[in-house]
Amino acid sequence: MTQDQTQLHNEHLDWLEAESIYIIRELIAQASRPAMLFSGGKDSIVMFHLARKAFRFGARPIRLPFPLLHIDTGHNYSEVIEFRDQIVQQTGADLIVEYVEESIKKGSVKLRKSTDSRNAAQATTLLEAIEKHEFDALMGGARRDEEKARAKERIFSFRDEFGQWDPKAQRPELWNLYNARIAKGENMRVFPISNWTELDVWQYIARENLALPSIYYAHQREVVKKNGLLVPVTPITPKASDEASEILSVRFRTVGDISCTCPVLSEANTPEKIIAETVLSEITERGATRMDDQTSEASMERRKKEGYF
Repeated sequence: MTQDQTQLHNEHLDWLEAESIYIIRELIAQASRPAMLFSGGKDSIVMFHLARKAFRFGARPIRLPFPLLHIDTGHNYSEVIEFRDQIVQQTGADLIVEYVEESIKKGSVKLRKSTDSRNAAQATTLLEAIEKHEFDALMGGARRDEEKARAKERIFSFRDEFGQWDPKAQRPELWNLYNARIAKGENMRVFPISNWTELDVWQYIARENLALPSIYYAHQREVVKKNGLLVPVTPITPKASDEASEILSVRFRTVGDISCTCPVLSEANTPEKIIAETVLSEITERGATRMDDQTSEASMERRKKEGYF
């Protein structure tokens, strides 16, 4: 890039950073019991980094005035969970983990078989966590460029007393004025990086030199080619007797439940190389890697109306 392009690039990231920090501070000023969803994935790592910038004493981050919350499906890539715990240990953040497995045991979540995707089931566990810990607002790392339903979201997204989202019943956000006022039992979902793109996230990761779980970078993995996706061979997603697997160089663009999250072919092992790939990509990260989002264009919106983040 030329010097002028580099300056414009940094000004754009500075603007996004400032907006996100403003959103986080605005929520903390209005909410009485907020929390931040944190899975150890790239978007939640960026959001966590922004939160630590939002609450500093001089150049030094202070203890965050809210806990982190992870809704654990039990179908996680070990690299991500290990990284999550490492970040929490290094920063001293408070982490609350609630498990879909516990919802299954008590009967509030029912699956056909143990290897089914638990992504949608997270909604029930999330609503149970909100009630248990009396959270009135949750911050999440969803972005509008990910998927059509998420593009409909306000930054402050109102949920009713049943945890449901109605896209027609959202509040105006003129002049960056946000209204987090709710009645007892209602909830606010807040998206500090809603206006970021996948490219913005990676450029910010590169600029801020943020560490990520290793699976975001190119590595060798056994996969099966199926329906245009590279399905990892794992105990949760074993290959069928009539399927052929191969070892390929891949990386994950997004990370979620093992049963529905796939990597993409890649040799990119640095943020700069991933940025170069992302510039040329014509498919969103969820469209390219999430099996459960390929069932229909309405699948995400349906899950969001049921309480999914």
